[in-house]
Amino acid sequence: MAFVGGGALAAAVSRAGGLGLIGGGYGDGEWIDEQFEAARGERVGIGFITWSAALTPSVVAASLQRNPAAVMLSFGDPMAFAADVHAARALLICQCQNLAHVRAALDAEADIVVAQGSEAGGHGADRGTFTLVPEVADMLARTSPDTMLVAAGGVADGRGLAAALALGADGVLVGTRLCASEESLVKPLHKRAIVESHGDATLRTHLQDIVRELPWPQEFTARIQRNGFVNRWHGRESELAQQVAVEGPRYRQAIADGDPENTAVWFGEAAGLIDTIEPAATIIERMVTDAANIR
Repeated sequence: MAFVGGGALAAAVSRAGGLGLIGGGYGDGEWIDEQFEAARGERVGIGFITWSAALTPSVVAASLQRNPAAVMLSFGDPMAFAADVHAARALLICQCQNLAHVRAALDAEADIVVAQGSEAGGHGADRGTFTLVPEVADMLARTSPDTMLVAAGGVADGRGLAAALALGADGVLVGTRLCASEESLVKPLHKRAIVESHGDATLRTHLQDIVRELPWPQEFTARIQRNGFVNRWHGRESELAQQVAVEGPRYRQAIADGDPENTAVWFGEAAGLIDTIEPAATIIERMVTDAANIR
């Protein structure tokens, strides 16, 4: 949710009874400050891409001065930040894609572990939500029963929430469905792409990181829409890397233009369950109500 989950969305989620997270992403300090201001004092947390935060740890330190309710670390060893997060009395949330990641989270004394399945939009790995969540639940029951478990990947409605609870999770982390909310910072045509797409419309790839020249660890791909950009370069990753001096500026201009065909459009398989753009509170309240009514 980097640069998509802003302060207004985080605040709306928290007001609706959830815990909203600002998508701190790659650590743009000025943008993060703007989003905390946009949250207007609501109890929210913030998430970081851990390997990127390690390059500019001052951004995490500055965010902790804002007294976030929680800090979520994803895609890297959380240990470097764990002590500071705990000292700030924020909850430490670690997003994990496999059991090795969970063990690292427990070593860092995470308060909450997020088991993220490959159905999720954006960066992630290979495990599916339906098997990863109960396996992590069993692991936590044996080794760290006080650690909460949250499921992510493919959750967009009450059925997904109820299923996650049945699998052993204590709650869910919702991305794609909230990208298609009124408060998200997703470009209008990208929101429309989510609403008009289905679960077959995405794939996992490195293309978006190659064109942006971001040094993502190879174990992580990202789920994005199959669009003009993907169709043009899928299977031609080496060629894209060779032409990045030309293609990179084109890509960045397409982002600025909100072009849904010539950039990565970030969403997961849950797009097939979304047909409207609604306020975050409406989405959350219906999800909880529908889950409670499932027998």
